[in-house]
Amino acid sequence: MLHQSHQSPQFITGTILVADDQGANRELLEELLTTQGFKVISVPDGATALLELTRAQVDLVLSDVMMPDMTGFEVCERIKANPDTYLTPVILITALSDKQDRIEGIRVGADDFLSRPVDRTELLARVRSLVKLKMRTDELERAESVLFTLARSIEGKDPYTHGHCERLSDYSTRLGQHLGLPEDQIIALRRAGVVHDVGKIAVPDSILLKPGPLAQGEWKLIYEHPVVGERICSPLKSFRLVLPIIRHHHEKFDGSGYPDKLRGEAIPVAARVLQIVDVYDALTTDRPYKQAFSITDALHTMKQEVAKNWWDPRIFDQFERLVRSGTADFLAQGATAGR
Repeated sequence: MLHQSHQSPQFITGTILVADDQGANRELLEELLTTQGFKVISVPDGATALLELTRAQVDLVLSDVMMPDMTGFEVCERIKANPDTYLTPVILITALSDKQDRIEGIRVGADDFLSRPVDRTELLARVRSLVKLKMRTDELERAESVLFTLARSIEGKDPYTHGHCERLSDYSTRLGQHLGLPEDQIIALRRAGVVHDVGKIAVPDSILLKPGPLAQGEWKLIYEHPVVGERICSPLKSFRLVLPIIRHHHEKFDGSGYPDKLRGEAIPVAARVLQIVDVYDALTTDRPYKQAFSITDALHTMKQEVAKNWWDPRIFDQFERLVRSGTADFLAQGATAGR
């Protein structure tokens, strides 16, 4: 049952997925939303709702809580646990007024709640608000996608660094998890692995691909690429934790790195994580100036560099343990294993 009241039109539209086992409820919601310009996908159960989310670009899910086989709570929990859908807003509709049910909805990640009988004005206001938020999120994702594409295009210029971005994203994420870093830092490492060298767009190909030693003026351009990368990514607010990684992934523990000559723990911990796996990947892949090292030789070389006070000894120690434990087979992707 929907309470009727006047609502001034707002030009916000999108695709709404309605999940309810009661046909009459689905028809009422579908009629109301379609007359306001929304496209509606209507399904009778939770399993079908999850299936539709793999097929269609959905801007918001309206799900009844009390459905057979799979409740709205379970539907919401699965949506929020899936990296492909976790940013899709979910409104749970329930006749339940118990506080514990609201707490359960919050636990599974619901973005909002509506109680039956649904008030038309309240429904439209909440739907429009969350769809508008989803539009902003989509814009952010598109901006991130452009940055990632740019980073991969820079990487693609050099056949020796093919797959480097993906490997660093993977390696640094797993090392960060092994170290017990907070989830927001893990997400930042995943992004930074891809875009850490995006500032190299300002470095001519003749320098990037030069097989011989660089001249002093050429090194100056190389030294500036972390600052350029930070500047390129700085407009994205979601990259707040990514920016220090981009800027400082070439610092060294003894202060001899660049661009700011930071020392020791003044270097952000996530940057120290990324630089460890960056060095490892460079050593274990073919480059114009050398053949790929074996895992054993790479770790030996890095241990010598730790002794020179270049890298964080604690993080390197954990990284070496991770590699030697045999649980880090992914670290052999770019390596000549076993020599």
